Amino acid sequence: MLLETERLMLREMSQADFDALYAVLADSDIMEHYPYTFDEERVRNWIRKNEERYSIFGFGLWAVCLKDTGEMIGDCGLTIQNINGSFKPEIGYHIRKDCQRKGYAKEAAAAVRNWTFEHTPFRFVYSYMKVANDASSATARAIGMQKLDEYVDNENELTVVYGISRETTDE
Repeated sequence: MLLETERLMLREMSQADFDALYAVLADSDIMEHYPYTFDEERVRNWIRKNEERYSIFGFGLWAVCLKDTGEMIGDCGLTIQNINGSFKPEIGYHIRKDCQRKGYAKEAAAAVRNWTFEHTPFRFVYSYMKVANDASSATARAIGMQKLDEYVDNENELTVVYGISRETTDE
């Protein structure tokens, strides 16, 4: 699996990506809105879980790499998530701190949105995040998603849900 954009390549991640992914998921600033910051074992499990998703579903979170160097700067992809009690296809993304605010999350998420509507039967795709996560909300809006819902999550925090339909992207 390989997706290409103007500046990025998205590919399946493997344990060889551990160091690059650890730099993202173990960063407390990047993971501020996640229930925890990752340690080494959680990062290894994250990679294993995505490798399992690739073999079962044909998708998961993919390594986001700079096209010109091949350097992995984060992850972005499609997973099935429990969003307010319903399992839904969700676009998630994490980009290394020094690569943020350069449009990489938007570019990767838009590619995943398009891939989802071209290669899966899903008619709708979602992104959800803590309401205080302004950067992730901005990325969701930047790829055409609209705010659909808010709810109090399992951590007793307000979570916002964005979504976009296949029909909206066909317009």
